[in-house]
Amino acid sequence: MAPQYAPSLRSRLAPLLCLLQTAFIVIYALYVELDQNVETKFQDVNVVVFLGFGFLSTFFVRYGFSGSGFNLLVAVIATQWAVILNGFESWYHRGKIRIDLKSLVVAEMYAASALISMGTVLGKTNPVHLVLITLLEVSGFALNGWLLQTFLKVRPLSSITLLHIFGAFFGLTLTWILYRKDSVQRFEKEKSDRKAGLFCILGTVFLWMFWPTFNSVLVDHHAPGRKLAAVYSTYLALAVSAVTAAAVSVLSNPKGKLNPGHMQRCTLAGGVAVGVSMSVIHQPWQAMTIGFAAAVISTLGFRYLKVLIAKHCPSFTHGLPGLLGWLAHLLLQLMDCDDHTTAIRFAVFHICTLLITLSLSLSMGIITGFLLKWNFWRPPQDKKCFDDQAFWEFPHLAVRK
Repeated sequence: MAPQYAPSLRSRLAPLLCLLQTAFIVIYALYVELDQNVETKFQDVNVVVFLGFGFLSTFFVRYGFSGSGFNLLVAVIATQWAVILNGFESWYHRGKIRIDLKSLVVAEMYAASALISMGTVLGKTNPVHLVLITLLEVSGFALNGWLLQTFLKVRPLSSITLLHIFGAFFGLTLTWILYRKDSVQRFEKEKSDRKAGLFCILGTVFLWMFWPTFNSVLVDHHAPGRKLAAVYSTYLALAVSAVTAAAVSVLSNPKGKLNPGHMQRCTLAGGVAVGVSMSVIHQPWQAMTIGFAAAVISTLGFRYLKVLIAKHCPSFTHGLPGLLGWLAHLLLQLMDCDDHTTAIRFAVFHICTLLITLSLSLSMGIITGFLLKWNFWRPPQDKKCFDDQAFWEFPHLAVRK
């Protein structure tokens, strides 16, 4: 018989968080200094990471506190860790890590990649697992960026936009490794209702509103035309994907009704796809076509492929649209090339970029997954999965003596 209460994490979570935060404070005290020369829309990215992803994680009826609360915990740890990793080269050459608003924005984008991965195992893991996932996933994504920029000379912005692909496939591997054979059916508390769905759609609205800034914030501010083009392209792709997702949702439903999950997830597919390919989008119709295709692929994948890949929602919101954006980038760039040699060379490098990203994300996912299977981390029992009471104190639910 399974125990009545979830295992206590006092001897695991508290020491890990205290040790980790103390290490961060020491590193920042010794090696980090501020630089005030760069200005950017930092607060808009904050809304995406903390409000957008936070509310989007509340779709389970008894896991709302954990979804939003663990989102905050993962995001702040990932951001602090990413600042250190991104500043390693500066520390190596100058002895100091210089941070500004731009470096914080980059770090929060690394955090977004970790949040995508977190969404794949949310409810089936504990906070200790999520902290370990964050540290390893952000480390892997930083390593991926360094490899691409060092050996393939990929621009930093282009390597960062691969966060959707890296996070989704890292999470897909985690789901496969941590799959519980005894839980073929849905978990007892893996349910949603109107209230949880409403908060989730609120997260979608936040993401939809601020996604144009999220995609354009790192575009060179010395080229305002390019930045505005990224904003326009993202908005148009999001608008088309929202309409298309609604249409495909109704068409694919036997009763001709809208699926809340499609509206919560698939309406963002266009923004994801354009984010990966925005550097080669020059016409509005190109962005709109990408948004249309992304919504169709995302919605149909959510409807018909969900069972095959263990209800892995980030694959349909980030993984498949991210791959579509990568393909659109390749095709549009080849269309702009007049020289066949240049076109072939770009295609080879572009394919190598994807292969390196997929290989590293899958490898890091496998390593992380087997690490998390260790019972030392006290994973929750099946009956305590998707349950806030396993980790949060609710005085009004306390047993009266």
